[in-house]
Amino acid sequence: MIRILLAEDDEAMRTYLSRALEQAGYSVAAVSNGMDAIPLLETEVFDLLLSDIVMPELDGIELAQRCNEISPGTKVMFITGFAAVALRVSRETSNAKMLSKPFHLRDLVLEVERMFEDQALALN
Repeated sequence: MIRILLAEDDEAMRTYLSRALEQAGYSVAAVSNGMDAIPLLETEVFDLLLSDIVMPELDGIELAQRCNEISPGTKVMFITGFAAVALRVSRETSNAKMLSKPFHLRDLVLEVERMFEDQALALN
């Protein structure tokens, strides 16, 4: 089962995204900020880091950079509602996927599925 670490500071959004991903068959560990995500990255294996970009203490871009150091095999996808932040992401983390708010949950699930299509084909 694909494991996702979700870092989202908005509680309602975090719950909403977690439920949608779990209903799609993914295992989700959800945290409210980047600082809480670091210990999980250090002690557990995740296939995907799904992170809001704008968060207090440790933003999503810094979290993705730390994730790359700790767990280079973990894929990264950002969610954001800020266009200017999206430009910064494309400069600093070119291999990460980006999903702009607002989005439909089915779009999120489809993007996650696309990220792991090659992995699923290799297992068959």
